[in-house]
Order: sequence, then C-alpha cells, then structure tokens
Amino acid sequence: MAWKSRTRSLQVFDTELSADTVEWCPVPQWHHILACGTYQLQKSQDGAVEESVTPSRIGRLYLFRFQQQGALCPPLNELQRIDTPAILDVKWCHVPVSGRPLLGMATATGELQFHSMQDKLDGRCSLDKVSSTELGPERLALSLDWSTGRGESSAIRVVSSDSKGCVNVLGLTETTWTALSQWKAHDFEAWIAAFSYWDTQIIYSGGDDCKLKGWDLRIGPSCPTFSSKSHSMGVCSIHSNPHREHILATGSYDEHVLLWDGRNMRRPLSESAVGGGVWRLKWHPTHEHLLLAACMHNDFHILHCQEAIEGSDGPCPILASYVLHNSLAYGADWSQVCLDSPPPASPQESGEPSQAQPAQVGGHLRIQYESPTASFDTSLEDEMGRYIPEPPSPQPDPCSVVATPTPALDSPSISCLLASCSFYDHMLHVWRWDWCPKEGATKVAGVQDQATGDSAAAAASP
Repeated sequence: MAWKSRTRSLQVFDTELSADTVEWCPVPQWHHILACGTYQLQKSQDGAVEESVTPSRIGRLYLFRFQQQGALCPPLNELQRIDTPAILDVKWCHVPVSGRPLLGMATATGELQFHSMQDKLDGRCSLDKVSSTELGPERLALSLDWSTGRGESSAIRVVSSDSKGCVNVLGLTETTWTALSQWKAHDFEAWIAAFSYWDTQIIYSGGDDCKLKGWDLRIGPSCPTFSSKSHSMGVCSIHSNPHREHILATGSYDEHVLLWDGRNMRRPLSESAVGGGVWRLKWHPTHEHLLLAACMHNDFHILHCQEAIEGSDGPCPILASYVLHNSLAYGADWSQVCLDSPPPASPQESGEPSQAQPAQVGGHLRIQYESPTASFDTSLEDEMGRYIPEPPSPQPDPCSVVATPTPALDSPSISCLLASCSFYDHMLHVWRWDWCPKEGATKVAGVQDQATGDSAAAAASP
C-alpha cells in the first residue's frame, strides 16, 4: 500500500445543541457505546443572551451504538437522548460498577450526575440516572476524572473542578457518593482536575491563573506539592498516561502540549506547539505513545510521543490531523472497538486528496478565553448572535514541519476508531485513522524522508 497515515470520516451527526464532549465506553462488552454531551446558553428571540444573575444553560446527553454494517449503512445509531443541564464533561468509569458501566457528567448547575447502563426488553441499552451530588452554589462543574484509569476497581473515586477555582474529591461506597475533600486550588476557574492513575492519592489541577498544580491527598490540600507556570495561559487539559508511570500530558490556551515526568515537575520533558488552544488530551487506550489532542481553533491531532517520553528533546511530531470540522474543536476520544474491515483506499488509489496534514501553527483568530461559559458563548458572535467564521490559517513553512515518525517495517498496522465534536456547528464526527509502514522502502530513514515529502504534498493539496 502506498500511504502511511490516513484519516477517513465515517459519519457526521448533528447534535442540534453545541457539542463539547465525547467519550467511548472503556468497559469490555460495551466498547461500541459512545456518549456525547452538549452545552447551550439560552438566548432571547432577538438573539441576545438572556440577562440574569444565573444564565440559563441547557444541554443534552446522547447515547450511540457503533456497529459496522457495510459501506452503505451508517455505523452510528442513536440509542437515547436525555435533556439535562448544560454539560461540560462526560467520563465513563473505567471499570463496571455493580456489574454495569457508569457514566459521570459535570454540569453547568454545579452538579455531578451519574448514569448507569441498563438493558431494555427490546435488547437495546440506555442510561438511567442513579445518583447526583452538588459541588456548591453558584458554580459550574467544569471537569471530572475517575481514579480507575488503570482498571483498578478498589476505592473508586471521582475528582472534579469548578468555576470557583475549587477541586472536589468524592468517594463511592456501594451506590452512595461521599464528599471526601474540597479546597480552593486556583484563583480563577479550575478548568481541569485529574488523577495520577499510578498513585491515586496524587491529583493534578489546572486553572485560569495559568498554573498547573499537584496535590497529595495523604498530606491534605493546604499546600500543593508543586506549582508550575510553564504554561503562559490557562491550563485546561490534563491526562495521566495509563501505560507509562509518571508520564503526564497537559494542554493550555497557550496552544502548547507539554509532557511531564511526575518525579520532576520543575520543567517539562517536551513542548509541542499545535496551533490552537488545547481543550482536551487523551492517551490511546492501548498504545502508550499516541496522544490525541482537541485543539480548539486548529482541529484534532494525533501526536507521537515516544522519543519525548524516552528523554529526547524536541516537540512531539504529529502523525495525523482530522480537519473536517468547521468550528471549535472540543471533544475527542479513542475507541477500543476492533476495526476488522480493510482500511480505505490510499489517495493514489482513490484519486482523493489526503486528509492527513501537518498542524497549522499560525494565523488563526485568537480569543482571550475560549471555554464553554457565558463569555465563550458570545465571543465569536455578532450583534445578531450569528457565528463569525474564522479566517483560514496559512500553511506552515515546509522547512519547519517536523518529520513524521515511521513504524518499523515489520510492525503491525494500526487502525483506530475515534470520535470528535465541535461547538458552534454542533457536529459529532466518527472517523478512523490508519497508520502502517510503507511498502517498498529498504530503510526506515528512507521512509521518514518520504513521509516528509508526503506532508508537504498534503499541505499543498486542495
């Protein structure tokens, strides 16, 4: 086959309300289940945002099943939709709870909701709300993470961050959630909080004060274990690598992805410019070096982090980019569904232009704060409430493009199923990424040289 890295759209779904979070179920037997959350600030009939002490924010939770049914059948089927308060984040517990998948949801009312998967008489499945807890008055729950990232089911806990700058930790006892701790972690919004999956007494948080902080629950939250300002703008994404101990990825409005070794938080292992504010980061569920980034103004990218993790300096190269969304790139996740169908034809075989492009690293419309809050909802609209499209980003200088890593010639191909969603165009995309060695190359170095040429050709294609 003549191509090395390729993305291909499988299906597009209109969520009607602005889509900002997606998550595939990580529990075996339910890998084909996808949840998507939406967020919408209510507006008056003339298009203006409703003015009140507490703006009205509505949302909807979608549940889908993915099923490969042949080329002519859409693979994604809607199972359920639930009207809710506006949703800022959804995360599945990595292990079953009472034998069923459990979905956590952070809402604009400051509430964490928990929904359990149930089987219906017609053979379908659906979510039933089983519990909820309030983080506090007059705040938005902005993120949540489970302590179960490595598949450990003992002492299940959830950490959440909120718009008051607080971090909240809850513990699950049978079916009851107990508040274990809450503390003021950041001066402004605490955009993100996440567990270290290797030591779940350690929590990381990031806020609009541009700080990344660490906390040890064993010594209490009176003082962070570290406080870093390596990011120059608000920190809004954190994900612990479930495969490599101590490895942490963080993203920020400053348009950079940083990789860290948790044993030395004085400076990051690597810094990668991705050309857009990094709202979400997701490590691949089985491949330890692959990192998915939702980059707000600059689409979705898959980064190869092996050399950075192993101590080499320099940014993480981008293996592939998914550029078919027309609005702010927010939610993204990998699926563990096995794609047993053959990969799509190569661009040379099909006559289609390649969709795998290097990151666009400049020229986008910069906005001071781009988050799912009231300020975000009005920042890209005119007086009539209409979306103002961004100007196209210029292509980067080909000399500045980082060479794409190539798998060894005897390595297996990788075929991945992904989902992503974007805000103002309220779209959910399901797509696949295929990565394989090139045939006919005699040396890995030669393949890398050819990959650089492919990237330049892709950048020049319409």
